[in-house]
Amino acid sequence: MTSIGGAASSGMVDWNLAVATATRLMRPGPDVSRDEARAVVAELRRHARAAEEHVRGFTNLGTPETHDTPLLVVDRPGWVKANVAGFRELLKPLLDKMQERRGTSPGNVVMGAVGGKVTGVELGMLLSFLASRVLGQYETFAPATRDLPAGANGGGRLLLVAPNIVHVERELDVEPHDFRLWVTLHEETHRTQFTAVPWLRDHLEGEIQAFLAETDVDPMTVLERVREAAQSLVGGRPEGEEGEEGDEGRSLVEIVQTPAQREILGRLTAVMSLLEGHADYVMDGVGPEVVPSVAEIREKFQQRRAKGASRLDMALRKLLGLDAKLRQYRDGERFVRAVVDEVGMEGFNRVWTSPNTLPTKAEIGKPADWITRVHRKPEA
Repeated sequence: MTSIGGAASSGMVDWNLAVATATRLMRPGPDVSRDEARAVVAELRRHARAAEEHVRGFTNLGTPETHDTPLLVVDRPGWVKANVAGFRELLKPLLDKMQERRGTSPGNVVMGAVGGKVTGVELGMLLSFLASRVLGQYETFAPATRDLPAGANGGGRLLLVAPNIVHVERELDVEPHDFRLWVTLHEETHRTQFTAVPWLRDHLEGEIQAFLAETDVDPMTVLERVREAAQSLVGGRPEGEEGEEGDEGRSLVEIVQTPAQREILGRLTAVMSLLEGHADYVMDGVGPEVVPSVAEIREKFQQRRAKGASRLDMALRKLLGLDAKLRQYRDGERFVRAVVDEVGMEGFNRVWTSPNTLPTKAEIGKPADWITRVHRKPEA
């Protein structure tokens, strides 16, 4: 197995074990012949090129020259390897900090090695769950590896997960060619957002690193907070009865946070709502022109999104905070639609001017407030 980023098995997380665990546990993909698989890959590449032009024309963002990030059509193990490489890059400052706190005595080194393997297995289990569900992804923080190219100057890469796309189009019983183009429109919008707005990646990375820097790395404190979080999620109080801290219904990720982290999370939530809602708005705007069966696809896909595949899916989505992502799609799309209806696409595109013109979490819910703030006339 290719090692992820060098000495991947050392430190706080055994990254190679994460990849091996996810690969071992992940579900098999749909049954397709070798020729069918090749045809799907070729079609997804064609659709991605077409989607790039459609998105650029609809949004007035970017130029052909700004699309300097690679497109990779991958299988489920390929998606896992790409994401482990991204996690390793993004979490390195936090893990280095935790390693320093733990120290280098023989006992701590042994405990660290054991803990790294446990964490690697846990991360692998999480990735095995997600690997069969993600259709596509613009991997923003993507370091180049021997097997996985990335854009210049720390740029990302666009991933399309071919077996998952085939699985969902069969499950929904929709026209395959239309569905594949429809999916690429959404993911291509994300690539356009980051390639056409050069400061966006650094801004997001800065916010995430600030969030991680606020993490309390004292092991006993973290253990206690995780224990409290777990109790609230496994029936520590009757369903629907809110605790003193108002933690009912929140994900594990949300509960294990300091007040400063919650402020940062509010800003991150607003940005992610904007990005996801914008992608959905563009997909709906372009779709009727180029995807004949878009109405059927949209209706069936929304139903699938809302209900999940099983009770286990719903429980895991809640635990991991994925239910919040569904709200981001809805809230963000409503924000974009309201702003474009009021001030047009060029007026909306002022959102990309600087971090100061991004909507706040409150403005996502009240688009008129963003319009007033960003489009108000300067006083004489």
